[in-house]
Amino acid sequence: MSHLPNKVEAELQPLLGQLLKSIKERISGAPSVECAEEILLHLEETDENFHNYELVKYLRNYIDTALGSVIEEETEKCTSAEGRSLGSGQDTLVQQVTRKTRESEEYKEMMRSLKNTMMVVVESLINKFEEDKLKKEELHKKKMHEQHTSYCMDSCSDSGSSFNQSYTFMNQEQLQIIVGKLDPSQPKEIRREALQSLCCAPPSDVLNCECWITLRKHLVTALSDPDPILSDRSLRFYAKTFSSSTFSATRETYTSLAMHLESCFTSQQSSVPTLSAGMDITNPDVVRLLKKFRLLNEFQKEVPSFWIRHPEKFMEEIVESTLSLLSVTHEQSFRAESSHRVLKPVYFLALLDTKASWFNKWMHGYYSRTVVLRLLENKYKSLITAAVRQCLDYYDSKNVEDDDTDNLCTMRYHRTNGRRTYYTGHELQYIYFVHSLCLLGRLLMYTDGRKLFPIKVKNRKEPVALMDLLVLLIQMMHQNQKSAQNANTTQRDSFAPANFVMEVLRMLCGRKECATECLYRNVIIDSLLFPISTWLKDDQMLVTCVETVLINTADILARIASTDRGLSLLLFGENNKHAASNCPSAAQLIAEFTKRLLDGELPPLASTEPSTALKGAFIFVCRQMYNTCEGLDVLMPYGLHESISKAWKKACSLSERTPTPVAGNESGATAQELQNTMVLEEMLLDNLLNFAATPKGLLLLQQTGALNECVVYMFSRYTKKLQVSKCEKFGYGVMVTQVAATAPGIVALQSSGFIKALVMELWSVLECGRDDARMINPKPTPVEPIDRSCQKSFLALVNLLSSFYAVYELIGNMPLPNKSAYSLREVPTSIVDLIDRLIIMNSNAKIHSLFNYEHSHMFGVRLLSVMCCNLDILLLLESQYHVSEILLNAQKENVRESLENPGDFIIDGLSVERNQILVRMNLIGGPSERVLPPRVLQKGNDPFRWPLFSSYPLPKCYLREPLKKPSVKQDNELSKLLKNLEMQTDWLESCKKQFCRIMKSKPDILKGSILAELLEKFVGHFTDNPSDCFFRPYEVSESGVKRLSLSPIQHLGIKIVVRYGKFLGLLKDDSDQELANLLKHCERFVKQQQITISSSLHCLQGDYVGHDWFASTAFLIMSGDGERTLRFLQQFSSLLVSAFLWLPRLHASIHLSVQNAESGIHPVYSCTAYYIEMLLKIEVPLVFSAFRMSGFTPSQICQHWLSQCFWNYLNWTEIGHYIAVCVILGPDYQVYMCIALLKHLEQEILHHMQTQDLQVFLKEEAIHGFQVSSYLDFMENLEHSYRTTILTEMENIKS
Repeated sequence: MSHLPNKVEAELQPLLGQLLKSIKERISGAPSVECAEEILLHLEETDENFHNYELVKYLRNYIDTALGSVIEEETEKCTSAEGRSLGSGQDTLVQQVTRKTRESEEYKEMMRSLKNTMMVVVESLINKFEEDKLKKEELHKKKMHEQHTSYCMDSCSDSGSSFNQSYTFMNQEQLQIIVGKLDPSQPKEIRREALQSLCCAPPSDVLNCECWITLRKHLVTALSDPDPILSDRSLRFYAKTFSSSTFSATRETYTSLAMHLESCFTSQQSSVPTLSAGMDITNPDVVRLLKKFRLLNEFQKEVPSFWIRHPEKFMEEIVESTLSLLSVTHEQSFRAESSHRVLKPVYFLALLDTKASWFNKWMHGYYSRTVVLRLLENKYKSLITAAVRQCLDYYDSKNVEDDDTDNLCTMRYHRTNGRRTYYTGHELQYIYFVHSLCLLGRLLMYTDGRKLFPIKVKNRKEPVALMDLLVLLIQMMHQNQKSAQNANTTQRDSFAPANFVMEVLRMLCGRKECATECLYRNVIIDSLLFPISTWLKDDQMLVTCVETVLINTADILARIASTDRGLSLLLFGENNKHAASNCPSAAQLIAEFTKRLLDGELPPLASTEPSTALKGAFIFVCRQMYNTCEGLDVLMPYGLHESISKAWKKACSLSERTPTPVAGNESGATAQELQNTMVLEEMLLDNLLNFAATPKGLLLLQQTGALNECVVYMFSRYTKKLQVSKCEKFGYGVMVTQVAATAPGIVALQSSGFIKALVMELWSVLECGRDDARMINPKPTPVEPIDRSCQKSFLALVNLLSSFYAVYELIGNMPLPNKSAYSLREVPTSIVDLIDRLIIMNSNAKIHSLFNYEHSHMFGVRLLSVMCCNLDILLLLESQYHVSEILLNAQKENVRESLENPGDFIIDGLSVERNQILVRMNLIGGPSERVLPPRVLQKGNDPFRWPLFSSYPLPKCYLREPLKKPSVKQDNELSKLLKNLEMQTDWLESCKKQFCRIMKSKPDILKGSILAELLEKFVGHFTDNPSDCFFRPYEVSESGVKRLSLSPIQHLGIKIVVRYGKFLGLLKDDSDQELANLLKHCERFVKQQQITISSSLHCLQGDYVGHDWFASTAFLIMSGDGERTLRFLQQFSSLLVSAFLWLPRLHASIHLSVQNAESGIHPVYSCTAYYIEMLLKIEVPLVFSAFRMSGFTPSQICQHWLSQCFWNYLNWTEIGHYIAVCVILGPDYQVYMCIALLKHLEQEILHHMQTQDLQVFLKEEAIHGFQVSSYLDFMENLEHSYRTTILTEMENIKS
């Protein structure tokens, strides 16, 4: 058949029309026909409703009918011949069936008939479109003719009525005749006809005529004429001129109209109503004035869009004529009482444009704003003075009069035929007040606008300063809102004064400079907090605010708290005044109010319980503070996490008890109650979740028992890509990273489904590709190790697997699946599956299960490289999965099969990456102590000059020469100090001073035996006095030690330590057993101080699961002397610093509270890392911001560095100095050390933040060029500023 039946054509025509209408906007927006064709070709990819179109459904059914049997037949053929007839070996079953079907005769016949039919349908649509177009043109011509005929009868002054009008061209003689007829001495009929003729002439001809000056006078006279026809026709000419004239003509017209209006108010014969009489807008004189002001205002709002294209003089004249008009005051108003004042021009403008949108537009652009502000300052400051006075008068009237004072919330409505016809004096005053408030609010946004203050106001002794005005506005917002409560809700929301004040305050909050000058002041915060502080005093006589006002106040406080400067103001006051005094800070008042609000300890508000909105508003203010380290530090004593948790649990129990609404029953109240409870529950959970933004906050959240529920909630929002809050610039990336740094956090992420979703998303990108990828555009081969499409997933996994505790919870003691066969549809869902499928490629089944083997395996190997930078994770992977053996076997298999060079390795991306990891796993050392091969191939015949290997030991080129045992010259003063230990009573202080002096002048002396002796004697002297001991000292005993067995991780760790010690020249060949014996003693000590914990966390099931890097470091410092090291550790264990340098020391320890011990969160994270983030934000803010923008946290990388005592990141000398600094100068130096390191890396961190690989850089790269001695002065300054706070918190770890 050549085409489909006519019936089908009739069906297709409306379906095609519907499709075209749906995509009309997309096609019409295309810049060319080719672009429109591209849009149609890619419609399925870009339009989510593509498969819902009726035409698409019809075509799908038609294809099924025409080709269904062919497809089934070809599928059976291909299935039966699978494996034998797949052509190139690359085609899938779908591809082969598709190709065979398209080659069939049925397909060709279907396409031919469909094409013919669609051509007929399209042609009929085009014909119909042309017919409709002709009809529309005829209707349009008819309508335009009717408009032109009725134009003379139109009395509207709107400038829009002058568009699309026909003109009668006139010469100079005709215009002179018209000017003569417009003379005021002529009869009205002649003047009317002349104006009618003038309206039909082109405005440009009229304004360029020789007698324009005379004509302008006649037009102004006509505007003032009591005859309504003359006045309206003259106004209509002005409207036409505005819409279709040159800029010079427009300027002349506008200034002429403004001068005319000015004369209306300055003339003694004017009939402007008085304020006491109100305004009747049915009065003909008032109507004419309002029409003129409306025309003026419409042009005011339109002119900013084009005046930048004209000379500045054009704008200046318009601005000045406007300000001159608004500054006019009738002489009568100065003589009469205030109630009999004549209305000023600004009242009329305010009635038409209540929110002063004209002024907002004029102030928006710098071009016009400078002129407006200059004129206000030099000539028309009275306009601002009047606005300020109006605000003051309104405030005073609200204080003097009773609560029923009229405003737009409670105004009386005088209506005629459904329209408002009369405004009272009170209402006009209120409208003028709103106009003044909006004008002043816009003025305060700009520096030059704020410079206009202080303002001298009549009858006021002192000028009104900027702060005075803002305090007045806030007090106005807090005034009794009884009338607003009883008014119509819509009216209240639109016209309540509190709402207008809120708009101004929100506007000021939105601009940093403006908020700094206007709002970040103690007097402003005190004014905002007045009702709260009053309520906390239980002074119900003074509490008059309704809930809406308190919610508005909380909104402003939250906006202030969302900025660093505002947060500091709330926490510490202006210039830290609250910190110096004993009075509570704003943050403390807010926290106390919120806690009592949640606990139900406040007096009831308006005889009702506080609403969910009110609770949520104030919790949100607190949340802006406690999601920062400095804010949490201030709010910690109030226990908000406990109050929010209790309220959430109560809401959960209420929602469980509320019966489910049943259809047909009268359960509206029950349904609403259930919905309100669910909203409250979600709000509380959301705010509870934000404690996880800081390390200590995460500990508090874990102790509430709601961590799992919070993470589930976060995952639901994270998958929807929702923002954390209206004040947050970033999503949940940082919070996920913070949670993933701890054992309970990673368990919560796993149980929520987050890790499964992340792994499946990664697999989709690596192996499946996009579902909507076109077959004709194959995916390009990636040239980078991590393709851009996988970069986000890669960084997310790096963040997730950064902490050893987290990795242990996910893979500890879990074997790999190692299946004999993997289905192509089998998608990994866990980290173990991911390691099995992408990293441990030890079978052909795993290789063949990947569509993109090289790309996917490279992803896995790069992830392994980053994970192995954490020495504990390296030991875990090696002990469980024998990673190095797998990699060496892979290298052994990656050789060329040729007769000439049978053993040559194939150099490719994977072999080079495996080589890098094998060297990294085997060598330990700082930036100058080990050699790592590059990852990049060079151009030329020898792309990789470093030898590959398939077995240990490493080739010699990777090994540096072992260092000789350090022989150090004794410093005379230090030697004298160490010898005279017992002779000096102030030996500790002398030791600290000498240590600092030597560190700054001769740091190389402090190593080897000198460093060991210094540490021994300092610790020994410190522990001689039991009162100076923080913990009970460890008693050394050999009983039962030999029976202890070390874990595989410890055994592998011993090999690494000994290998590093030999390289440093500190250990002998037989040091393995001595170190093993030392670690057994340490394990026995840790067991003695452990408590029994009931926890599901794997890391708390028994002994410390990682390697003891501090004990190993001490072993090397003591040059491999096990007994000496044990004595040192026995004394050292009684010091507070041992809790933070020696991580196993507090593993499930009796020295921690039960809650802290069961949390699985070490004090190094909850305390040290917490203060690192706090100080970093203050001392190195750019680095802190770089971490935030990268979705990584300083706490994670610092926990990594500290847990392995900076091994692989600093040279051995600097590691020894780090230990000495913390032991001798105090445990808080651990915090200062990390701040100094991050400050040292500032430029590199900023660079890698931009290249989006900050996490990888910080983990894989050693810290080059850092010396502890160079930053000792910096650390001492930090000690001076922060020691009291940090050391106090470190001493509180027992509580």
